[in-house]
Amino acid sequence: MTVSLKMLTAQIAGMFVVFALALFLAAGTIAWPAGWAFLVLFFGFTIALSRWLLSHNPGLLTERMTGIGKPDQKTWDKVFFAFANVVFLAWLILMPLDAVRFHWSQVPGWLQVVAAILLLCSFYLFFLTFRENAYLSPAVRVQNDRGQTVVSTGPYHYVRHPMYATAIIFLIGTSLLLGSWYGLFLVLLLVVGIAFRAVQEERTLRAELSGYDAYMAQVKYRLIPYIW
Repeated sequence: MTVSLKMLTAQIAGMFVVFALALFLAAGTIAWPAGWAFLVLFFGFTIALSRWLLSHNPGLLTERMTGIGKPDQKTWDKVFFAFANVVFLAWLILMPLDAVRFHWSQVPGWLQVVAAILLLCSFYLFFLTFRENAYLSPAVRVQNDRGQTVVSTGPYHYVRHPMYATAIIFLIGTSLLLGSWYGLFLVLLLVVGIAFRAVQEERTLRAELSGYDAYMAQVKYRLIPYIW
């Protein structure tokens, strides 16, 4: 299956609608500058990255859009993916409830600006990861159909799961940009889920991907250099 521009546009547009509805319905208003700033930054990056993949690595783009639900995706990962999506949606709803509708949190404006910069940094790290790893599937599966091999260069030289490490930066930056301390509590739950998935994914890769044992011996840390 090859991804068409029409299919890509429809998927991004659908995701934008879901994000916008979750944020602004929970906020009870569209007059929320931080919410719009997040949508512009996030979907600006999503569109730019998708266009880059469409031109430079359409195979990876197809895998990103169709990898979930394939027969060789691990059953535990299908359950995890469904659970993670529920928690992520709850997180998107909680933050505007906190920051706009009920004003539970008071995040200073300067920190929201810092968070926007942090978000931009996470986008750059995401791009480096996508550029380096042509097998970056959203599903835990060994892509024998695409000739998957171990990637040990770029950000993979420093941690074994740079995508997950960057996701943590993205989650923290988004919570602070949207002005929600309570959002950070759900980020903790998502981080626990990310750590669980990283460990389980490594068990699959060690068992099914040639050379992954040697890579683990070479790169000691999963997410944070010198820590874990």
